Amino acid sequence: MTSPALSDAEKLGPTRTPAFEKRLAQRYRSERNFRLLGLLAVVFSVAVLVVLLGNMLANGIGGFQRAELPVTIDFPESGVTGDAVSLTAPSAMQTLEMQGLPDVVRFYAERQLGADAAAELSPEAWRDVAAALAADPAMINRSQTFMLPASSRLAAGLEGEGSPQQRMLAARLVKEGKLAKNWDWGFLSRADATSPQAVGIWGALKGSILTMLVTLVLAFPIGVLSALYLEEYAPRNRWTELIEVSINNLAAVPSIIFGLLGLAVFLTLFPDLRSAPLIGGMTLALMTMPVIVISGRNAIKAVPPSIRDGALALGASPVQVAFHHVLPLALPGMLTGTIIGMARALGETAPLLLIGMRAFVATPPDGFTSPATVLPMQIFLWSDEIDRGFVVRTSAAIIVLLVFLLAMNGLAIYLRNKFEKRW
Repeated sequence: MTSPALSDAEKLGPTRTPAFEKRLAQRYRSERNFRLLGLLAVVFSVAVLVVLLGNMLANGIGGFQRAELPVTIDFPESGVTGDAVSLTAPSAMQTLEMQGLPDVVRFYAERQLGADAAAELSPEAWRDVAAALAADPAMINRSQTFMLPASSRLAAGLEGEGSPQQRMLAARLVKEGKLAKNWDWGFLSRADATSPQAVGIWGALKGSILTMLVTLVLAFPIGVLSALYLEEYAPRNRWTELIEVSINNLAAVPSIIFGLLGLAVFLTLFPDLRSAPLIGGMTLALMTMPVIVISGRNAIKAVPPSIRDGALALGASPVQVAFHHVLPLALPGMLTGTIIGMARALGETAPLLLIGMRAFVATPPDGFTSPATVLPMQIFLWSDEIDRGFVVRTSAAIIVLLVFLLAMNGLAIYLRNKFEKRW
């Protein structure tokens, strides 16, 4: 039985029925709601980031300052002597200490500030004077005013904390113009110390730089070559599948497992290099390598097959195809995986705890085999201190870590964009 034929009027009738209009309006409404939810998600993410960074900056700015007392020292009168050679020698600090520089600093502080204020001068304040003499030996022949660090007790009193006596003393010295918080450039050039007034971040920052260099030098070339072999040369069999599954699983292994591996293998082979950047970098390279291999393989897969076919058709060997054509085109994607892996490695503490990089290091490392710590570990150690002065120093160290991370990622992104090619 055939359906009745439509008349000309029915054929020309409207096709946007009320039901259709309702469904169309519902689809448009769903699209608007989805776009609104996406916008709200972005706004929420930006707001959380702004609050986080604002809180870090508000708490961390004070960490780049320290409470200081002005002390003027007349070196010709003090009896401290020396010339350009002796004051810049490696043993200059010991020489000045033997000449009684700590007592000289204490004497002039008592004369100018009073006994109660001089007693609140940092015991290590004379080292700042010695460092200034090493930087300018001609200072030994004249009078010079130094802004020397106060004790952590007086610094706490300046912040309205500590005992009532310390708060009263701090208030009196501020009123007399003898106590102030000044920008502490030495925070960026000193190493760890027992007093928040004397600590610095350079030792941990240098340790992080050395550790990241070892990690990058080991993980990047090995990861790239592994990805290139697995994708371009490895035969497709059960052994290759087993290797691929193992690499994927290694990328998800908790970082502390790699620390146990570094403790069991690297420190067994090199027992004298405990807490050295070399061991830390080797341990973090093991953790970073699977991420680079996975991202490298995906980048190589994204290269069009026509690139390979064209190079082979022109007479290029398989090695030339891989290194002259495929690898340059896949390099930006590989650098993306490297950025992710290195950023993760920079913030790790668990693997480094097991290889001893949480030690108190009072001097910056002078090489890859010297004892060192890293920025996340330094932040962890300071956050566990009882002295409240370390709280602001911890926030300042976090700011330094974020700046270092942004600089490292910025360099990697620049290189990625530089090598990126479009087809």
